[in-house]
Amino acid sequence: MLRQHLSLFSFSSSSSPIYTALARLAKRNSSHRVHLASRNTSSSSRSSANNRPLLFLVLFLLILAVTAVFLFPPAIMSSSSSSVPFESPRKVVKKVLSLSQSEGDGATVRRSIGRHELPNLDPFLLLDEFSVSKPAGFPDHPHRGFETVTYMLDGAFTHQDFSGRKGTIRTGDVQWMTAGRGIVHSEMPASDGVHKGLQLWINLASKDKMIKPRYQELESKDISQAEKDGVAVRIIAGEAFWVRSPVYTRTPTMYMDFTMQPGSQFHQPIPEGWNAFVYIIEGEGVFGKEGAAPASEHHCLVLGAGDGLIVWNRSGAPLRFVLAAGQPLNETVVQQGPFVMNSRAQIQKAMEDYYYGRNGFEKASQWSSA
Repeated sequence: MLRQHLSLFSFSSSSSPIYTALARLAKRNSSHRVHLASRNTSSSSRSSANNRPLLFLVLFLLILAVTAVFLFPPAIMSSSSSSVPFESPRKVVKKVLSLSQSEGDGATVRRSIGRHELPNLDPFLLLDEFSVSKPAGFPDHPHRGFETVTYMLDGAFTHQDFSGRKGTIRTGDVQWMTAGRGIVHSEMPASDGVHKGLQLWINLASKDKMIKPRYQELESKDISQAEKDGVAVRIIAGEAFWVRSPVYTRTPTMYMDFTMQPGSQFHQPIPEGWNAFVYIIEGEGVFGKEGAAPASEHHCLVLGAGDGLIVWNRSGAPLRFVLAAGQPLNETVVQQGPFVMNSRAQIQKAMEDYYYGRNGFEKASQWSSA
């Protein structure tokens, strides 16, 4: 914005406002001098006095123009795409390689957040990249106190819960499930073949942990999308390229899927004070600092403080990654498997409620998935 304003003072071109004004004033002043020569001495003296304000104006404009050149050289006055768009760009402060581990019933996941190297990143509790084939999957299990966001990269998963809800999410679809006070559900491959996706767990504030369960589900065609200068984004939550997702985030969150073509670069604002990370799905790129070493697929990159992220794809292949950021809750996190609360006593109560079928788990003992 500063450069846009300063460009008004550039007069290196004959089309600039100051140049034009000076030219007109010089021409007008010249015509006055021709006219004055034909007059007698007394009238010349009066005319000269009358033109003093004009001469002062010309002198003022000249001084202003020269000052602008010295204070704001032309190289600064012209905008450049290579300029740093943020006051404090975020840099990578931690790099975690997600390693394969068993989960559910015969399923394999690559866990990054939720490992001992990165137990959590407030408000994020877990990030799994899953790759599952029948008969493996995630059969009936409970949740309380947080949200799960399942994003299908390839294939399809069928979801059922103890309230009778059932549906299938396919490639590019998103299910944003607020477990709240309690849900028992299953997540299983919908067909033969390999089914891949990401599941992100987002913590809920203490005041929201016992709210009624809720779902937000978006088919791939309904997810907000934008594209600019070789960068395409699918906006699961938050805003990018002036396009916003319709998803409501009870814990303020942004979550986006970017694909960058070779040679592209982009800048994404991130609210200051939010914790943020990148998870690379495919390819390699440079994140945060132009001279940083490239990071490759299956790596989770924790970003430091700042107001935005800069990414470069200098490889010869597309780069795909998700960017997530969230407002920290700054509350105590106590987790026992699928229950996330604020104290050991609350965890004990969640386990008892599930076992005895109460306080949100009333249907648990009478239900099993098909």
